[in-house]
Amino acid sequence: MAVWDWNYAFSILPALVQGLGLTLVATVLGSIIAMVLGLVFAVLLRGPRVVAIIVRGFVEFVRSTPLLVQIFFLFFGLPVFGIVLPALVVGVIALGVHYACYTSEVYRAGIEAIPRGQWEAATALSLPRSRVWTGVVLPQAVPRVIPALGNYVISMFKEVPLLIGIGILDVVGRAQEAGDTYFRYVEPYTLAGLFFLLLSYPASLLMRRLERRVGSI
Repeated sequence: MAVWDWNYAFSILPALVQGLGLTLVATVLGSIIAMVLGLVFAVLLRGPRVVAIIVRGFVEFVRSTPLLVQIFFLFFGLPVFGIVLPALVVGVIALGVHYACYTSEVYRAGIEAIPRGQWEAATALSLPRSRVWTGVVLPQAVPRVIPALGNYVISMFKEVPLLIGIGILDVVGRAQEAGDTYFRYVEPYTLAGLFFLLLSYPASLLMRRLERRVGSI
C-alpha cells in the first residue's frame, strides 16, 4: 500500500500551481469568447429567418458533438487550410465556441422572458432596432441569466484538462507529467483534484446565491 509522501507532494507543487495558472487563463479567455459569441448567436436567432436557420444549425451541430472531437478537429484541421495557431489559442477558441452554443440558449431564455409589451412599446416609439436591443432588451435580459452563465464558466474550468490532448499542460497535465516522471500518481492527482475543489465549490455556492437573489427580484 502506497504511503503519502509529503516531500514528493511539496516538490511537485510549483509545477502544479503553474499548470493551474494556465488552466485559469484558458478558462478566462474561453469564457470571454463564449459570453460574447453566445450573445451574438442569441441575437441572430431572432434575426432574418435564413440567418436564424444557419445559426441554429451550427449551434445544434456543436452541441451534438464531443468537445474533445472539436478540439482535435480545429488543431489538426486548421493547418490543412494554411492556418497554424499555437495550441493554447486553438484550445481557447474550441472552448469558447463550444460553450457559446450553450450560453446562446441561456441568453435566448433571458430575452424571451422580456414581456412582449415592451417590444411593442419600443416599436410604437419607432426606436431603431439597435436601440431596442441595447436600451430595452439586453439591460433586462442579461442580469437575469448571470447565474446560469457563471455555471457554464465553472463547467468550462473543469473541462480545460481536455486540452492535454493537444499538448496543453494545465494542472491535470502537470499532474500526469509528474506521475509519469516519478511513477507516483496519487499525490499529483490528489493535489490537482483539490485545486479544482477549492476553486469550483465556492464559485458554485456563489452562483446559487446569485440565482436566489435574481429569482427574488
